[in-house]
This record gives sequence, structure tokens and C-alpha cells, in this order.
Amino acid sequence: MASDIANPLVATWTTPHGMPPFAEIKVEHFAPAFELALREALADVEAIAASSAAPTFENTITALEKSGALLTRVSSVFWSLAGTDTTPAIQELERELAPKLTAHYMRIYQDQRLFQRVDAVDKAKAGLGLDGEQIQVLERYMRAFVKSGARLNDIDKAKLKAIAERQSTLSTTFSQNVLKDEQSWSLMLDGEADLAGLDAGQRAIAKQAAEDKGAKGKYAITLSRSSIVPFLEYSTRRDLRETAYKAWTARGFNTGETDNRGVLSEIVSLRAASAKLLGFKSFADLSLEHTMAKTPAEVLKLLNAVWPHARKAAQAERTLLRDAAREAGDNVEIAAWDWRYYTEKVRKARYNLDEADVKPYLQLDRMIDAAFDCATRLFGLVFTEINGVTLNNPEARAWEVKRRDGRPVGVFVGDYFMRPSKRSGAWMSAFRRQHRLADTADGIQLPIITNTCNFSKPAAGEPALISLED
Repeated sequence: MASDIANPLVATWTTPHGMPPFAEIKVEHFAPAFELALREALADVEAIAASSAAPTFENTITALEKSGALLTRVSSVFWSLAGTDTTPAIQELERELAPKLTAHYMRIYQDQRLFQRVDAVDKAKAGLGLDGEQIQVLERYMRAFVKSGARLNDIDKAKLKAIAERQSTLSTTFSQNVLKDEQSWSLMLDGEADLAGLDAGQRAIAKQAAEDKGAKGKYAITLSRSSIVPFLEYSTRRDLRETAYKAWTARGFNTGETDNRGVLSEIVSLRAASAKLLGFKSFADLSLEHTMAKTPAEVLKLLNAVWPHARKAAQAERTLLRDAAREAGDNVEIAAWDWRYYTEKVRKARYNLDEADVKPYLQLDRMIDAAFDCATRLFGLVFTEINGVTLNNPEARAWEVKRRDGRPVGVFVGDYFMRPSKRSGAWMSAFRRQHRLADTADGIQLPIITNTCNFSKPAAGEPALISLED
């Protein structure tokens, strides 16, 4: 690794626990880091492909697993930041990198020399004494090569590569359009009439959301799930619920530069074209090949078996909600923006359960403690919070994870609150992944795992409360 370059992404990390040096990393560091990492990755792969030694699991599959270490490192940091702390500069770089990285991996998986080596190992695997993990890794490589077009002629390989590059561009556009819609929309509430039905906790969260948007003294509902769902559950203003619901379901579906309908149509067409090139009837056949269902027919069989029962249950629920509306004096036909609101009415009437009464018992800090306690009792893991380390965002927190005997397991990072720079949803990713191929005494690289959520940020000094659904 070129540690002499004055770029924190490619230098040796001396931070606690080997964390990415976020305090030093700037957006302008990524482009040169990726350029160097791609060169190193191609050199690693070229050495494998050009080898005159007979293909073995070690000199082919293990070598591929170890190749591109710098690219893996830089990519892990970049794509994590692109999902949690994006900026216009990061988004621009994301649009440039997506097709470039796709082209890089297609170049590898369409390399006939490499495929011949992997194929040779696969054909000889029965006599190699491989364990279950090695067999699965080998199968995944074979699948990746074949689905990247390794068995196609040169003309079809070029077509598949062009399709993959275009798809990566479109996928990036799609996700960025959704985020733009989420960032640009908010429902400002002003006065008691707009806040009707919301409890003190929900109002405090909405007030904080408005302040974060520079609207001090007002209240805001955003398109983050943890903001809009409670509003749909408790707001008595049906007109505002309709406005919020329609905006929520129209992300990426509005006219203008963020309209994803054309993007989605092209993605579907490209998927069909790639499936056809690879010899499948449809993209569904391609994507289901290695799943439990295997074929679209089996999926439809399951869906058709479930459908009449699901429909019957949904109709019964709609009747309950309609009755609840009429009992409340609301002579309305149940619409999508009414479903959650009247569900809460039914839950309260039938079970005397009000989620607003439960939330004070679900403080985020206590839920984190409970999750860690469960992991301690089940798996013998011990979590100790790390203070004084710079993370991807000041709101994020980190814990060192060890076994009961003190042996380190890794680092867990929790990034819990929604913010405009973060895409919606919840997911796990990693700043560093675990493997047993490291250049260390025991060969183990410990992971730095991130858990990203989008809970509503509480008002200053107040505990964060989450719902049962959260």
C-alpha cells in the first residue's frame, strides 16, 4: 500500500481500533484514493490471471479474496458516507464512480484467463479436500463470473458490460432523486389546529425538526418514516394526513428533475436485456435461480396461495376501521392516509393499548442497553462505549466489543437519528469487514460494523423515544 502518499485514505491508520481517520478525511481525498486503489486492484488480479502455476484454491480463489484490499477499504468508507452524510460533492463523485467501479468489476469477471482458472478449481473441487466455507466461496465466485458474462462471446460480453455500467448510473440517479425529494419536502405546522391529535412528545420532535430546517417556533413533519408515521397515526387533521401521505408515497414520482419513472422504466428494460443475454426468460428467472423458490412460477404459487387469505383479512380490517370512523362521527370512506389513524383507534378500543403510552418505556438508550444485555447473555459479548474517537458524524456512537475473557471481537458503531444528509431506512454496513486472511499473527481482521437508523431526534435534553415498530 502506498502509505507515503499524503492522503489519509491510503496511509496507515493509527487511530484507536483502526477506525477510519474521519477528522482528516476530506471529499477531495476520495478521487485520488480510488484511482490508486483501482490500479493496485488490477495489478493484484493481473498477477493471478497471468500466473503460469496450475490453478489451486489458494493461488486463485484465496488470491482473489485478498486482492484489491485498498479498494475495499476506500469503498467501505466512501459508500458508508454516501448513505449517511452525503453532500453535493459526494453525490457528484458517486455519479462518477458508480459506472467506473462497475466497469472495473466487469473487467475482472469477464477476464477469460481468470475464469479458466476459477473454472478449473471448480471442476477439481471434489478432490481438493475443501471445507464447507471454501466450497461456498468457490460457488459464489463461479456464479459471479457466469452472471457477469464469462461464458459469452466477446460481442455479448461488451453488451452486458455496457448494460451493467448504465444500470449503475441509473441506480445512483434513482437513489439520489429519492433523497432530494426527502430533503426538499416538509409539512410545516403552525398553531394548535395543525397540531391537533399530537401528544407532547410528538410535538417536541416536530418542533426540533422545524428548528433543524431553520423554522424556529414552528413544527415540521418530514418524509422520514419515524416522523411521518406517528403523524399519520395521531393527527386528527385528515387533510394534512392526506397531504403528508401523498408526499411520502410520491418520492421519486414527481414531475421535474427528480422524477424516477423514466429511470425505472429504463432499469427494467436493461434488466430484461441482461437476462436475455445470459440465457434466461426474464430477469425474475435470473434473480431467482439460486434462491429457495428457484422460479417465478413457484413464487406465484406461494403468492396465489396466500392472496385470498390476506385479502379476506384486509377486508375485515377495513370494516373495523370504517366502523371506528363512524363511531367517531367521521362519515368517510377509508383511504390510505386513514389506515394508521383508525388502526390506533381500534387498538385503543379493543386492547386499551395506546402506543403513545408505551413509548416512554422505550427510550432509545435503554433499548440499546437491552440489546447489548441480550447479546451478552446469548453470545457472551461485552460492550464498552468508546469515548473521544471521531466518527462519521457527531451523533454517532461507538462501542468496543469483546468476549467475556477479554478477547476483542470488533467495534460496533450506532448512527441512530435521521438527518437530511442520510438516506431513509435502516441498514447494517461496515467500515471494515472481518476476515481471516490478514497479514497478522492470527490472520484475523476484526470488523468495524455500523448500524444506521432514522429515529426522530428528540428536543435538547430530552430522551429519544422510539415506537414498538421502530
